[in-house]
Amino acid sequence: MQKITPFLWFDGRAEEAAKFYTSIFKDSKIISVSPMSATFELQGQKFMALNGGPQFKFTEAISFFVSCDTQEEIDYFWEKLSAGGEQSRCGWL
Repeated sequence: MQKITPFLWFDGRAEEAAKFYTSIFKDSKIISVSPMSATFELQGQKFMALNGGPQFKFTEAISFFVSCDTQEEIDYFWEKLSAGGEQSRCGWL
């Protein structure tokens, strides 16, 4: 059992976020969805997404490092994860 689960705050888009992330990472799945939250797993790591409202936004203060073996893999994740978002310096998006 995983002891620590990253909890991500969304403005009413938790299910959409879960679908987005599970579409990118292999061996991923949505575990549950409710009006207030979504629980999903990315390559064995569980995440929870909360429909918390507009009070808090994503910033570079919270980061997840994705290990890659090739430039092709880096390019794949960069393209997919930055789609519809914002790219920044040092690999943040």
